[in-house]
Amino acid sequence: MNEQRSNLIVNSLSIVVPVVVAVLLGLPTKLDLGAWTKLLPHIIGGINTLTSILLVAGILFLKSGSIRYHRYAMTSAFTLGGLFLICYVTYHLTNPSTKFGGEGVLRTVYYTVLLSHIALSLVVLPLVLRAFVFAITSQFERHKKIAKFAFPIWLYVSVTGVIAYLMISPYYQH
Repeated sequence: MNEQRSNLIVNSLSIVVPVVVAVLLGLPTKLDLGAWTKLLPHIIGGINTLTSILLVAGILFLKSGSIRYHRYAMTSAFTLGGLFLICYVTYHLTNPSTKFGGEGVLRTVYYTVLLSHIALSLVVLPLVLRAFVFAITSQFERHKKIAKFAFPIWLYVSVTGVIAYLMISPYYQH
């Protein structure tokens, strides 16, 4: 894939994905795909947990010189990112947003975690996509340069996704 084409794909996805998510969150009427969609937040929490573990494993493999296992861990984390997106879109297409019921300092902590998670998820998407493109096209110097920025942000987004899930999970309607 040439660089111009890969940049077009990365840039397009980096714009389209957040716009689609924003539109879905604002839909007044949700689709009815069945009660199973109420389980999706728990699946999403699990996906974020596994992603966090794989990211840490990936960096540990890299530091120990196990490039092959680094590649497996990071490709798995990337794949889980796609699965996360499918589950997230499906959930918000079929269910209203859950309101956080905590109060006081807990409410402040939750919204701080959530807002930083959302803001940095927008930042990290093009970084991760580019890092992945550079890796699969064997542009390892470029991959290393962007991964130094992408990795800590991606890990933060994954971990704060787990924290936000744990904080809001008591308020999900079953």
